[in-house]
Amino acid sequence: MSDVHDLSYYAKCMMGGILSCGLTHTAVVPLDIIKCRRQVDSKIYKSLGDGFKTVRAAEGMRGLTVGWVPTFIGYSAQGFGKFGFYEIFKDVYKKIVGEENAAKYQTTGFLVASACAEFIADILLCPWESLKVRTQVDMTGKFPRNPVAGFNLIKAKEGTNGFYKGLSPLWFRQIPYTMVKFACFERTVRYVYANWLTKDPSEYSKATKLTVTFLSGYWAGIFCAVVSHPADTIVSKLNSSKSEGSTFAKIGEIMGELGFMGVWRGLATRIIMIGTLTGLQWWIYDTFKTLTGLQTTGAVSKKK
Repeated sequence: MSDVHDLSYYAKCMMGGILSCGLTHTAVVPLDIIKCRRQVDSKIYKSLGDGFKTVRAAEGMRGLTVGWVPTFIGYSAQGFGKFGFYEIFKDVYKKIVGEENAAKYQTTGFLVASACAEFIADILLCPWESLKVRTQVDMTGKFPRNPVAGFNLIKAKEGTNGFYKGLSPLWFRQIPYTMVKFACFERTVRYVYANWLTKDPSEYSKATKLTVTFLSGYWAGIFCAVVSHPADTIVSKLNSSKSEGSTFAKIGEIMGELGFMGVWRGLATRIIMIGTLTGLQWWIYDTFKTLTGLQTTGAVSKKK
């Protein structure tokens, strides 16, 4: 089956992106809490397991759900922009360079389309990411955990800058992450169908194609975590407290404070989180696509 790339197609991709990113990021909030706190203060927990144990002892299971509301809203908005505009920009790229060149420089198309889509997606995500991090890393009780109260507090004390001061490092984190996520995934899926599952994709069951989707997504997620981790540490540190002056000056201070090894703190936890998250995102996205009559991503028919 060949998907017709009309408004209905893009709308389905956008809805799939909302479900994909919103649900998965919310599901890994417990991991995210420990990761963010360890990035801000390396001595707070000895390990991931110690973090879970400490939080559960102090606050119960509810303590492992802190920040889930801004996480769900923010990453649903990001998924809308990330997946939906990725499909749009792929078609724009194809029209600009032509069918022949688009096929010849396919990976370049994946990289350009995903970078452009993520630029838009991060503008949608940034205010909610700021609120999420501020909520999760506060251990003093000074910052409200109610999302409405927290949103209003940032707005009253810092204005728009309070929500968007992390946009530059967010772009620095998310754009390389998404370029790797989409290009690595697309190339892996195509490699699988070219070398291992060599029949036409239409001859395989949905379960088989969705398994390819998940495993390719998990593989891509490992590389995503490594590429984006230093910027993720800086975003967590930057959003952890109120800051004055230039964002770039503050980033310089943070990098000087953490040092080279410091920006890699929490990488193992993030690899587990991002690998699982990325695999599930692609699986949810492609599952939604198949339920709405579309084919899975990258499963290009070999029939002419």
